[in-house]
This record gives sequence, C-alpha cells and structure tokens, in this order.
Amino acid sequence: MSEPLRWEQVRAELLSDPEAAAEYEALGPQYELISQIIDARISQGITQAQLAERTGLRQSNISRLEGGNCNPSLELMNRVARGLGMRLHIELLPLQETI
Repeated sequence: MSEPLRWEQVRAELLSDPEAAAEYEALGPQYELISQIIDARISQGITQAQLAERTGLRQSNISRLEGGNCNPSLELMNRVARGLGMRLHIELLPLQETI
C-alpha cells in the first residue's frame, strides 16, 4: 500500500501545469485576504454570526466570503474590515519577472 500524497506533492504536481500555475497566482490575493479575515475573526474570539451582526450582513454571507465562494465588492470588504475593528488596505505592486 502506498503512502498518501502530501499537500506539497499534490500542489507541486498541479502547479507544474503553466495554466494552473497562472490561475493559482491570480487567486493568491483573494485567498490571502480570506485568510486574514478568518485569522482576525478567530483571534478576536467571535463567530461568523457575531461578525455578521457587527456588519449588518447575514451569517451565510460571511460563510460564503470565508469559503471563497463569492466575489466581494470593495464596499463589502470595508464593512467586514470595520466589523473586525480594522481597515482595508489595498496596494498595487509590480509584477514579478520570472528568471
């Protein structure tokens, strides 16, 4: 019986496809922001329902946002940031040139 694949192995295999790698790179900022929202909510010890109450949203909206199942507007992201007692910061960075 073979050992199960580790995430690092699966990821490396998937990202060996240039199209998959480009898509993964494009989604990076979205998943980074989602991760920051989840980390902030958990570190504050609040539930999705409590964050929803703070923002005037439904818990299902927070769940979809945290699950990466929506394309949130900047207005929505600002509401969530304020609900977490934070502010949203966005910046443009130059593309990295591949060597």
